Amino acid sequence: MDDIQRIGILTSGGDCPGLNAVIRAVVKCANRRGWDVIGIPYSTDGFMQVVDGKYDPDHLRLTDHGYDIPGILQGLDVLQFLSGTILGSLNKGHPGNPDAIAKILAGYEKLNLDALIAIGGDGSLDIIYDLAQRGGWNLIGIPKTIDNDVPFTEKSIGFNTAVQTVNSALYDLTFTAASHDRVMVVEVMGRDAGHLALHGGIAGGADVILIPELVPELNPLVVTQICQHIAELRQRGRKFALVVVAEGVHGEDGKPMHLIGEYLATAISDRSRTLCQTGDSAYCDMDQVETRAMVLGHIQRSGIPTASDRLLASAFGRKAVDLIAEGRYNRMTVWEAGRVRSKNLDDVIATVRSCHQRGVCPSPVETDSTMVKVARSLGIYVGDSDTLPDPNAVMQEAHEVSALV
Repeated sequence: MDDIQRIGILTSGGDCPGLNAVIRAVVKCANRRGWDVIGIPYSTDGFMQVVDGKYDPDHLRLTDHGYDIPGILQGLDVLQFLSGTILGSLNKGHPGNPDAIAKILAGYEKLNLDALIAIGGDGSLDIIYDLAQRGGWNLIGIPKTIDNDVPFTEKSIGFNTAVQTVNSALYDLTFTAASHDRVMVVEVMGRDAGHLALHGGIAGGADVILIPELVPELNPLVVTQICQHIAELRQRGRKFALVVVAEGVHGEDGKPMHLIGEYLATAISDRSRTLCQTGDSAYCDMDQVETRAMVLGHIQRSGIPTASDRLLASAFGRKAVDLIAEGRYNRMTVWEAGRVRSKNLDDVIATVRSCHQRGVCPSPVETDSTMVKVARSLGIYVGDSDTLPDPNAVMQEAHEVSALV
């Protein structure tokens, strides 16, 4: 639109690879239209800091050559290779503080913005959407999260790079596991969704992948099946195993657990000793196996963005600028059927809020999805028991032997 002169951009929520690539794309596309782009520091807190006089609005302008690195590399072009976000981010908002809300709205007005592009996950987009409704902002959302759980989009910024990080970790752990015939349990992020564990686990050659959509809790039946699966692998000559567990999987009591990977590693060792009491040599062999756990943690949020994430970031950034130029506000960019499209933010946020109120994931792994079928076809244990020995019979036998002992 001819009357657009000045747009803002911010990153909100947890950081992930590809955010800087989105910023770069937005600035390049907007500058070519003759628009100024204002980078808001530290999400919505930046608006309050502008009101407090910490930042001069003119000093927040981003241009093609406004981000310089000492040496020969200058300009925004280098941003597509950098993780994190040059604007800074916060994963805490002020949804219930009326004074903070008033200050944020005042900061937006002081910057004299014609539109705002917010890059965030479902939670941060929800908060910013509410602010936009209050302030009458022209808002465009861009989904980012390594969890890949924003509804209506098949892919979010950062997910592909996080999958590659999990894949690389499993590749490295394969050799130390094989050297000592160990069971390595790897806990990955994902909140209450299993996308990252499932994709990373398949790509990294995991033998067991546990996601909350298929294995909500680590009850005795599940742990027994895992031990059976690992014992079968060892009988076929595979003396080590890689187990991937998503952080959203709960403990035996069905409650969320800190360090679920450590819990599972201990559970596998304990159940192996119990199963050994059945007298089955396969399980007695399992009793001698060392089990180790590790948490990948925030390293999954870092790393050089993959080419796929850079391409998605560039496409989303361009689409966001086009939506502003067309006057189509209150939209979120999405990847759908191989194309960049947009969805009404009203529908996106309504879905997010409904799911959060019911305590369910806004965009979970579909239990009959292609990747779940791939995992099962590859012989990866994902919670199904069709091809495994009857765990109830094994557990009953174990309990009977334990009673005798």
